[in-house]
Amino acid sequence: MPKTNFRKNSDSPDFTHWGLIPSWADSMKIANHLINARAETVADKPAFRSAFRRKRCLIPADGFYEWQQTAQGKQPYWIGLPDRTPIGFAGLWAHWEPKDGSGVVESCTILTTTANEQMKPYHDRMPVILQPDAFAAWLDPEEQRADQVKQILQPFVGELQIYPVSRDVNSPLKDNHHLIDRLNDSVTDGLHSAGKERI
Repeated sequence: MPKTNFRKNSDSPDFTHWGLIPSWADSMKIANHLINARAETVADKPAFRSAFRRKRCLIPADGFYEWQQTAQGKQPYWIGLPDRTPIGFAGLWAHWEPKDGSGVVESCTILTTTANEQMKPYHDRMPVILQPDAFAAWLDPEEQRADQVKQILQPFVGELQIYPVSRDVNSPLKDNHHLIDRLNDSVTDGLHSAGKERI
């Protein structure tokens, strides 16, 4: 699935393959295992450390999904900023050339960190959401000191908007703007009641 990333000195987005493909990889299959990277270990993992030094990027989005187990099954939630301001996820990108010469593939991965207090009921991890004043430092290819760069990769400190959405999100055949619409109050009340019964 393609994602969009911004690189320093670029005024337009690039569309890349989601799931990092390191330059030394034998095939694209490795991307399925590298769709995200833990901020705590990214500087040391062979698959990520080169990109962490020189190929950092921003991955823009208006939000992301997380799932919570309920009595009726897994319920998706949409998570974003209260005013729908675009988010800049911390990401890495890579340039891969297959041995068969079929063409260059650029790929990316999203960094994750420990969940903040709002996210903990839904997952123990969350994407690294960068503050706008950290964009330049994150994208600076001249800054290669791992300890300095990793200081940027902290749990989000601002307020998030979190609400339940349609389970159509779970289907790869469904792709439209209604997937981020909040469920109506009657459905939301049912989720809360189911949660109380489970407790």
